[in-house]
Amino acid sequence: MFKKILIANRGEIALRIIRACREMGIESVAVHSTADANSMAVRLADESVCIGPPKSHDSYLNIPAILSAAAVTGADAVHPGYGFLSENAQFARMVEEHGFAFIGPTPEHIEQMGDKVTAKQTVKALGIPVVPGSPGGVDTADEGKKIAEDMGLPVIIKAASGGGGKGMQIVNDINEFEELFQRARSEAKVNFGDDTVYIEKFLKDPKHIEIQVFGDTHGNAIHLGERDCSVQRRHQKLVEEGPSPVLTEELREEIGALSANTVREMGYRGAGTIEFLYEDGKFYFMEMNTRIQVEHPVTEMITGIDLIAEQIRVAAGEELTIKKGPLRFRGHAIEIRINAEDPDTFMPSPGKITQFHAPGGLGVRFDSAIYAEYSIPPHYDSMVGKLIVHGRNREECIRRMQRAIRETVITGIKTTLPLHEWILQQEEFLDGSYSIKWLEQQLEKRNA
Repeated sequence: MFKKILIANRGEIALRIIRACREMGIESVAVHSTADANSMAVRLADESVCIGPPKSHDSYLNIPAILSAAAVTGADAVHPGYGFLSENAQFARMVEEHGFAFIGPTPEHIEQMGDKVTAKQTVKALGIPVVPGSPGGVDTADEGKKIAEDMGLPVIIKAASGGGGKGMQIVNDINEFEELFQRARSEAKVNFGDDTVYIEKFLKDPKHIEIQVFGDTHGNAIHLGERDCSVQRRHQKLVEEGPSPVLTEELREEIGALSANTVREMGYRGAGTIEFLYEDGKFYFMEMNTRIQVEHPVTEMITGIDLIAEQIRVAAGEELTIKKGPLRFRGHAIEIRINAEDPDTFMPSPGKITQFHAPGGLGVRFDSAIYAEYSIPPHYDSMVGKLIVHGRNREECIRRMQRAIRETVITGIKTTLPLHEWILQQEEFLDGSYSIKWLEQQLEKRNA
């Protein structure tokens, strides 16, 4: 087992990894920018190293600085968390080339799944259903237009190296195809350094359902159930829950077993998430994230498994703690992402937190690195915390979340807590019928 792990991240995920390390008897090293010098991760890690000024490019994306920090502190492994360099194959490769263990998949699997076209081809060959679309990247607008006409509108143009809703354009009118094609390529180039795009059939009203998977270096592969992540705004998840309120046990086991088999056939190492669009009883592969997810606590609450600790064990060459299913899921869990944003305009709201009180009680978990008098820097993602609750069933879970939201006190900045309180009162959320388009449609009606 590792003796010391460097955490190449910040905020709540850095603190989450520190906690897992401490419980496993492993020392931790927090790297930080000058803007994060007073962060909770820096305060609680066994060691900390400043790796640069506030801008991510000069600090959390600064590979030489991170590797130097690992060497100077004598770390024997690096955990990338999520975001930043977590799905950067070059970083993973350099970590291993410099003699450290990378707590994540192999660089080859990160590359394979990071390219959406290659990922789609890979999983299709292993039996996972995919959304109808172009067989690979599309080079010209004329070629793409012909594919769109043959497939039938609407279609969606997507960046092959994309994510987070960037480099995506929906085409409802064939006369707008060329303009939207060029716009998608331009966004892809700016955001990902790669202007390759592909085309898929645009599903009208799907749910976004993802399967948590895990593989080890001994040939074991499992799935840990699904999370429903359909409450979204501009392709950004805001609420996640598990199990999904719309899946039957038969469907859950069918798509879970298929996902686990894919991981096994790939020889995949570590945590991953296979994401699907689900409509009319059918699943369609969307992408695979080769890292731990923001919403991993939902799975932890219904399985009782520490996914970060499992990542660390697998990276150290150990076998999965649970090697075979079916796994017994316990109750229901919901997570909300609390962002430092105006709940009506979604404008960022960085600044000093004047008062803070975390909710408590049975089945309540608050994952955050904030504290009273902490100043949220304006340089990074606006998420400041995650509130996760567990109940014996979905109805109890929703009531518990409503109670926990009302207990949470964060003053000095604006947060999205009022938005979440409103979401949990809506009929479509209460009956589970919401889709990935639901929240934006409701917000348009509310603000009309």
